[in-house]
Amino acid sequence: MAFSGDTAAGRLAIIAGGGLLPSYVAEAARAAGENPVIVALKDESDRRWEGYDHAVIAIGDFAALDGLLNRYGIGRVVMSGSVRRRPEWREVRPTLRILMKVPAAIRTLLSGGDDTVLQMVIRLIEGNGRRVVGAHEIAPDLLASVGPLGAAAPGEEDRRDISRAAEAADMLGRLDVGQGAVSIGGRVVALEGLEGTDEMLDRVTGLRAAGRISPRRRGALVKLCKPQQDIRADLPAIGVSTVVNAKKAGLAGVAVEAGRSLVLDRAAVIKAADEAGLFVCGIDRGLPAWGLE
Repeated sequence: MAFSGDTAAGRLAIIAGGGLLPSYVAEAARAAGENPVIVALKDESDRRWEGYDHAVIAIGDFAALDGLLNRYGIGRVVMSGSVRRRPEWREVRPTLRILMKVPAAIRTLLSGGDDTVLQMVIRLIEGNGRRVVGAHEIAPDLLASVGPLGAAAPGEEDRRDISRAAEAADMLGRLDVGQGAVSIGGRVVALEGLEGTDEMLDRVTGLRAAGRISPRRRGALVKLCKPQQDIRADLPAIGVSTVVNAKKAGLAGVAVEAGRSLVLDRAAVIKAADEAGLFVCGIDRGLPAWGLE
């Protein structure tokens, strides 16, 4: 789905957290004829936004966000990039409308699970008639497809690890904890928490070095969208660093949920995976054997 120009639906704003995703979304929006406004989250967004209308806003400052969206005539909002920390209660600056219409908003922001918080934030943004759209709607080419992306494909043992890790990632997602899991030799050895995927893979590397994991078994990382997740925010994503860290951890490859996960800089990911001899593939929970057979 592509948009063009500053349409009757209103101008597009991109709320930019950390990582590469906000840049890809901004570039895709520009390519489609948009003139996006960048809302860079303070202490989260890690790039400069020269050439774009932009502002820096502290996370939790809904009053400033609401004023900015009004000033630029924003009708659509994309939430993209990582957020490493929740705001302290004293950092939350709600609008009067938020206090009146969503009395539990601040409590949810401070203590709810990630998916619960994102759903609340979406409701708050859409409260003034705006629409939150997914990053994949602006940059559909980022979505993973079913099957191998590069030259390597998972073998029989790899497929067993993918299935096992996918089961674990699915259960983890239902608890609104994380999106990724690693299985080696049919044994789940790591689950993603607040630290994120790269740090989880670092733990697997450490377990290998300590002899806690067999050096003869390779294994797989799987990332799935949470079953209850609103796909307009926080879709699972992989990039070159994922492949690099999977290689360091001794894994055979990476699998992500097709149609509900993002592959950042696909050509570079495929190149890195092919050079490392790793598979990167898309799987589908609705297909037999996750679509791998």
